[in-house]
Amino acid sequence: MLLSVRTWLLGGLIWLVTFSAQAAECPDWPEERLSRESQALAEHVEYWDIAYHQEGVALIDDALYDQAVERLATWQRCLGNTPDHQPLTRVTRSSGTLDHPAAQRGLNKADDDGVRRFTSRREDLWIQPKVDGVAVTLRYKDGELVEAVSRGDGERGEDWTDRALQLPAVPNTLPEPLSAVLQGELYWRLSQHVQSRSPSTGARGAVAGAMAQSSPEAATLERIGLFVWDWPDGPTAMAERLAGLSGLGFDTADYTHSLDDRRDAAYWRDRWFNGPLPFATDGVVIKQAERPGVRRWSSSPPETAIAWKYPAQQALAEVRGIEFRVGRTGRVTPLVWLNPVQLEGRRISRLSLGSLERWESLDVRPGDQVAISLAGLTIPQLTEVVWHTQERSPLTPPSPQRYHLLSCFELTAGCENQLLARLTYLGEQLGMQGVGEGTWQALVEAGVVTHLLDWLNVEPRQLQQAYGIGEATADALIEQFQVAQGKPFAAWLSALGAPPGSESVRGDWYELTGYQREQWQAVPGVGPVRADALVAFFSHPEIQQMARRLNDAGVAGF
Repeated sequence: MLLSVRTWLLGGLIWLVTFSAQAAECPDWPEERLSRESQALAEHVEYWDIAYHQEGVALIDDALYDQAVERLATWQRCLGNTPDHQPLTRVTRSSGTLDHPAAQRGLNKADDDGVRRFTSRREDLWIQPKVDGVAVTLRYKDGELVEAVSRGDGERGEDWTDRALQLPAVPNTLPEPLSAVLQGELYWRLSQHVQSRSPSTGARGAVAGAMAQSSPEAATLERIGLFVWDWPDGPTAMAERLAGLSGLGFDTADYTHSLDDRRDAAYWRDRWFNGPLPFATDGVVIKQAERPGVRRWSSSPPETAIAWKYPAQQALAEVRGIEFRVGRTGRVTPLVWLNPVQLEGRRISRLSLGSLERWESLDVRPGDQVAISLAGLTIPQLTEVVWHTQERSPLTPPSPQRYHLLSCFELTAGCENQLLARLTYLGEQLGMQGVGEGTWQALVEAGVVTHLLDWLNVEPRQLQQAYGIGEATADALIEQFQVAQGKPFAAWLSALGAPPGSESVRGDWYELTGYQREQWQAVPGVGPVRADALVAFFSHPEIQQMARRLNDAGVAGF
């Protein structure tokens, strides 16, 4: 049943905001709507909890879940309420819970500035990768494993002892008859995993799923590793603790390093983010060796350690609006305007859906939350709509039948976008320097240019009617317009929007208008579809009218 509602459950991600500065803001909604949306998010989080903790099924990405819970707490505070989300403690099907033998607390998260403040005020600092797995506390008595406790709510956790005894990575017996409490992370083994290349692994969910199975296969149990990140009742000095853990057979020392001037926190963070590791990570942990009160339980994160997360490689943003742009060829492209988000150092406020068909399949509307990533590290793309807002704004997209290769050469109702795209393209093909989309838009808005070729006969005083165009700019534009009229015939054909193929044929306008379908098909690279498009172009009344106008203006080839 849980899997059948996966799509609906993913809806809760509307409330995710990648960065804490944004998460601290209250939505600009009426209180009634905020209350309704907050309740919906709380229900989603509850479903995620049940699926993950009771069935071992991760319905959403681990990092996104963390952000969703943070967003829920923010909204509840915006309503004047105390955040009330409590994670479930039942992770496996075993019976009963156990008290934690040592504090099992979360960590405060810090940004670059927070890391500098933390490290500047403390000495004897060490760093570890923040392994992305499931936390566990192990208690050994006289060298024998007697308890394994999940993190649970921090005070009590699920009794994992029976399952831990089955895990090859968890020693049932220590090399010496030592009584000790160890804290660590059960992780999903990966081979040469580079976090910066593969940020989404589902590693934490894989471990939770394996731990929840009643009879997991031996191969599954082999995939679970153990990273011990602390020894609460071990030696006070970090070097001694690490040496002791190494002697017990744990590899903690391999991934725990002292911070100094040569290799600071940024060095290790970058190395572990871009280098191969046997587990997934979501940041680094910086901690001081001294840990006052480590055995005492507290609901607050410790003051002696912080988590420095990796930069987000996927952001979730609220849709601010949808714009349907008609391009030069008549293709309708939906643009999604977003409340700006930061992604890998870039501020992203807009992205393209590519086609009207994709918009229709996604049904994106203002208020929806979408997941975005960077294709090739440069182009923002919408990964998925993660939740549709409950309030659906009515939208009427342009009819694709209204626009095509031969529409909107003149400014008529609904033709603003396509004419502007045609003018911009024309300026590029004719090599007009300093004449871009902004210039054409100013001329169109001022009524100076209302047709693709109006600029041929425009005067400087007319150009100065447009916003931002003074005498000097008007003279420069006139010069560019005059130079453009002397461009070759092939450049003019392209500027008018002729389909590819015409530039390969020798002859002037009169000759090309006489070409039949069969003649066009004889041109290399021209098939039946393009041949039909070429015939339609050269025989179209508006195109022929423009050709006569160019002939009157003395443009070569017409």
